[in-house]
Amino acid sequence: APRGAVVVIVFLRHGQTAPNRDGLLLGRNDPPLTDRGCEQARRLGESIERLEPATVFTSPLLRARQTAELVAERVGLDVEIDDRLVEIDYGDWEGRPFAGLEPAVVKQWRGDADFAPPAGESLRDVAERASAFCAGQLDSRVVVAVSHVSPIKGAVTWALGVSPELAWRMRLDVASITRIAEGPTLITFNETAHLA
Repeated sequence: APRGAVVVIVFLRHGQTAPNRDGLLLGRNDPPLTDRGCEQARRLGESIERLEPATVFTSPLLRARQTAELVAERVGLDVEIDDRLVEIDYGDWEGRPFAGLEPAVVKQWRGDADFAPPAGESLRDVAERASAFCAGQLDSRVVVAVSHVSPIKGAVTWALGVSPELAWRMRLDVASITRIAEGPTLITFNETAHLA
């Protein structure tokens, strides 16, 4: 990296979808953004334009790709898909209301990074792919990564050097901004002022 260059990954959580709005577990299902979600994505683009990013990466899922395309259009870049940014696989629990899960199951999930929903993915698996993405991209420039709750939290637990299940103690809103710099260092988490 050039001396004094800012080396940072700017993680953007995608805009609103109907399942997010309705409190349903949304992993690999692929709904589009709502109208509100599209407006949130446009505001994300306006907010990060001044950072002059070099690349916009996105999860392959539609809600992330739609967000990334609106952001990339604003900053004059193409979008590059990276499968490591895809949301956690909720397996058999996909589309269920989180509030409907058994309290004992939720307690186990919150306490064990290796716990996975039936036919799904663990927080440790998500954190490992998020950290691999970060390690490969924290090199020479500002990059934007449009992703989802679990991979962004996985990147944060990696940056902080803490266990992946601590993701449960973080709230990450739709269309929020989280920045991780070289170090790794967490610079900001869950920025939402651009939505006000």
